[in-house]
Formats: sequence, C-alpha cells, structure tokens
Amino acid sequence: MQTKPLARAVLMTFIAAALLGAGYLAGTRRAPATGSGASAASASASASANTIDPKTGRKVLYWHDPMVPNQHFDKPGKSPFMDMQLQPVYADEGGASGIRIDPGLQQNLGIRYATVRRHETMEGFDAVGTTQFDESRSEVVQSRVTGYIDRLHASAPMQRIAKGAPIASLFVPDWLAPQEEYLALKRGGIDSGMLEASRARMRALSIPDGVIAALDRTGKAQTHVVLSSPETGVLSELNVRDGAMVTPGQTLAKVAGLSKLWLIVEIPEALALGVRPGMTVDATFAGDPTRHFNGQIREILPGISATSRTLQARLEIDNAALELTPGMLMRVRVGAQKPVSRLLVPAEAVITTGKRSVVIARNGDGRLQPVAVTVGNDIGNETEVLSGLSDGEQVVASGQFLIDSEASLKSVLPRLEGGAGTAPGAPAPASAAAAAPTYETTGKVEKVTAEDITFSHQPVPGLGWGAMTMAFNKPSPNAFANVKAGDMVHFAFRQSDDGYQLTKVEPLGGAK
Repeated sequence: MQTKPLARAVLMTFIAAALLGAGYLAGTRRAPATGSGASAASASASASANTIDPKTGRKVLYWHDPMVPNQHFDKPGKSPFMDMQLQPVYADEGGASGIRIDPGLQQNLGIRYATVRRHETMEGFDAVGTTQFDESRSEVVQSRVTGYIDRLHASAPMQRIAKGAPIASLFVPDWLAPQEEYLALKRGGIDSGMLEASRARMRALSIPDGVIAALDRTGKAQTHVVLSSPETGVLSELNVRDGAMVTPGQTLAKVAGLSKLWLIVEIPEALALGVRPGMTVDATFAGDPTRHFNGQIREILPGISATSRTLQARLEIDNAALELTPGMLMRVRVGAQKPVSRLLVPAEAVITTGKRSVVIARNGDGRLQPVAVTVGNDIGNETEVLSGLSDGEQVVASGQFLIDSEASLKSVLPRLEGGAGTAPGAPAPASAAAAAPTYETTGKVEKVTAEDITFSHQPVPGLGWGAMTMAFNKPSPNAFANVKAGDMVHFAFRQSDDGYQLTKVEPLGGAK
C-alpha cells in the first residue's frame, strides 16, 4: 500500500524537472530573437516604404503614434500607447512646406478660400463730401432808389422761392415829380427832343423801362415798384422788414440757386498729392444709395484743415430735380480717367499684425502657408496686393483662426511657419519649448473630472497629432465649471511639466 504513493511522488518529481528543463531551453532560444528585434523592425519598416496607401494612393514610409513619434511601425493598427489608430507618414511629406488641416476641421472652423485675381480698376479712393450752395450762382436783390418797404412778400431766411416771385414792394416818392413832368410835356405838345430828355432823366433816377412804357400807355404816374427773385432757389439772406427805409445800393435779399450745387470732397492728407482737377467723382446719398451723382473735380482748395487733416476739392453736381439740399453728407468715390490693372484679394484675407501684412496661401497640394505681402489701397471690399502673390493663387478668405484674438494670431503664424521646415512628429526646438506655445483644436467632451477633461478632438497640426481621444489637465478643480460631457467645444492647451494643461474651453462658435 505504501509503494503506490511513493511511485506517484517519484513520477511527479520527474514531470516537474522535465517542464523546468523545457522552459529553460525555450528561454535560451527566444533570447537571441528578442535581441535582434530592433533590426527586424527596421527591416520591416524599410519594407513598408514601398507600401501604397489604398485610400490616397501615396507611398507610406511608416506608421506611428503622434504622441510617441519616435516609435515606427511597419503596418497600420491600433496604437499600443493611446486609444487611437496609428497614423501613416507619407514619403512626399518630408520636404513639403506649410501644414495640412483635416477637411473636417476646416469645415468646423468655417474656412473659406478665395482666388487672387487681376482686375482693371480705376485709380482712386473713397472719401466723404458735403453739399453746399453754389456761390457762383447766388443772386443779390438790391434797391437802386431811396424808398420804403410798402409790403414784404418774403417772410424769413431759407425760404424757398421761385424765379419771378415777388420779394418786396417799394414806395418811391422821388419818382412822382419826374413822371408828372413828363406827362405835362407830353400834354403840352412839346417836341420829341424835350420828351426824350425827360425820359433820360427818369432812367437816371432808376425808373424801370417798364414803368416808363406804362406811363406812356396809361398816362398815370407810378410810385411803387416790386422787386422779384431772379432765380429759383432759397432766400439765403433777408435783411429788411415791413416799413423799413431803404437806400440806393442796399442789399434787401440774397437768393441762392438750387439747380446746381457744390460738392466739397474731404481728401485725406496722405492722398492729397495724387488728386488732380478733372478726376471723376461718383457720389451717393445714404438715404438713397441707388441714385448716383457724377461730376469732375473743378478745383483743389488751398490749405489743409488743421482739425480733420484733409484737403478740400470742389466740383459742381447737377440738382435739376431739386432732390439735394445743402449740408447733405455724401459717399464719394474719386477715380482717375484711365483704368489700372491691379492684383486683388478680399480685404478680410489680409492679416495686419502691426509690422507687416500676411495672408494664408493654399499650396497646390492643399497645404496652408503664411505669405508676407505688400498691400496697396482698398478698393471696395477688396485690397490691392503689390507683392507676395500672383494671379490665380488661392488664399484663406475667412476662418476662426484668422479672426481670433491677437494672442491666437501670434501662436498660429509661427506654428504655420515652423511647419515649413519641420517634419511631422519632430521634437520642437528648445526655444519653442521654453516659450510654451498654445495649441488649439475642436472636439467633443467625453468626460469631466476635478483633475482633467477628456476630449475626442480633431487633429492638432502644430504637434503632428491626428484625431484622438485624450485627457487634458485642468488648471484648477473649479475651472471650466460650465463644461459637461457631450458638448462640442473649441479648446486651447499648452505643454507643461506634468502633461498638457488647458488654457481655455469655449462652446463651438463662441470664441471671441
């Protein structure tokens, strides 16, 4: 009975020794294979250089995790480091300039492209102008005799008046004696020489020829004369009242015509040297922008206004319909007589940083790259480009990253320029790391805790990241209290000693 347990113990000991020996042999055989893993991976990665991506048709160098860019893989799959798919690195990306933005991210940012075009435009600029009375058409109503205002038909200055309308009726007592003398000579049958001398005396006393003709016709002396308006317009001055005495040469009223008006154009001092008489002017009134009033600059008034720093140019515009009145503010486009060929881009595409002007150009392969340009004058909603672009190129005309804050511009532009000479996934220079640049993207909030927020976000070109799900540290437990799971947000972050820390989280479309 005791031999069976003893035999069983000997058998178990033998089996254990055999298994231990097999494990040792397997370990010694696998050790050299593990040691040569780097060379095998290198060989397979080298073989993957001839792989063609079936989706894009481009040659793939290798696959990698953007979070661990130095680790290369010879085939696609899921990253062993992050919850994301490995990203391909293409052979044609090594020397390409600019950066590539995912089409989905472009749509989220509202990026719109425009084509640089050459167009024949008139040499000119926009300005403002004010309508004024045409002083050259003002008429003065004066008294040539001593008399009294018997009746004043006009009531007050700035009253509209038609041509031939009465202004005032004068009683002239000095006219009675020469008229009675003329009638007496005529009744006495005096010769024509004496009658002509009497008529000359009446004319010398400023008796109108109409009154003398009426005297011959009716045989009755007239002591009243009516002064009428010589022009249709406005009584710009009225200097008398009922019953007032007037003397020869006294101005009773002044009539300013409205059929023609002056337009005084305020020209900025910086453009004063380019203004010449004869330049065309197209003016519109804010109350009716469909109506255009055209003319040519007649003269440049001397002197620059000390308050507005503008030079005044004067021209005459037609107002036969009496639609305009003095004092109206007009929008004016001053142009030359000959068109000029210009290279134009939308005005919103130009980023002015203070020291230079930049546009974001789109290369032939779809990459975006900042281009410094020299700009000229604004022509409507477009801006003239003097250098930096050529006809037919495409530029970014609108997008949130173009109209974000000044800080955003300062972070985006260096990042775009840095992409021209840095391969995707390459480590940032020491100076860039020291400056701790800010990166921005959009994504969906997956989870919120007191320490961090997890996003499923779009690619981050500045870091060479693809789309992934990742947690970012919060600056404090109470930060971004309004953010909740499921929100679509635009967020910014920077690299810190303990990972990536959020700097802002805003609802998508709410970034200022």
